[in-house]
Amino acid sequence: MGGLDLRIEEVRPRFLRARVPASDRHLRPGGTIAGPTMMALADCVVWLAIIATLGRGEAAVTTNLNINFMRRPEPADLIAEARLLKLGRRSAVGDVMIYSDDGGDAADHPVAHATLTYAIPGDDQADT
Repeated sequence: MGGLDLRIEEVRPRFLRARVPASDRHLRPGGTIAGPTMMALADCVVWLAIIATLGRGEAAVTTNLNINFMRRPEPADLIAEARLLKLGRRSAVGDVMIYSDDGGDAADHPVAHATLTYAIPGDDQADT
């Protein structure tokens, strides 16, 4: 998906976990994962969680993305866990924790946290 090589690991209502395998194309000088890679990952997993939960929503568009980079990720797989905090007819709000699968206890040490808001076009607007 968009050069991320996104691999979905778990899907359930209002939740999606995915992995992006380590790749040199996602590295910045100094050997850390690039911020835009983590932003794209966060955007993709919430969008996919919307679609998986609603069974539609492909036309949903990001209206806000806020990300906090919490620690420097090593060049390892990234794991993102998305939760839909609000899912209405016209909008959705998601929360994403991103972890580095660097051999430690990833769940205790997130590398980034993001919140995202999406506009969900109604059936009458989906084709425009």
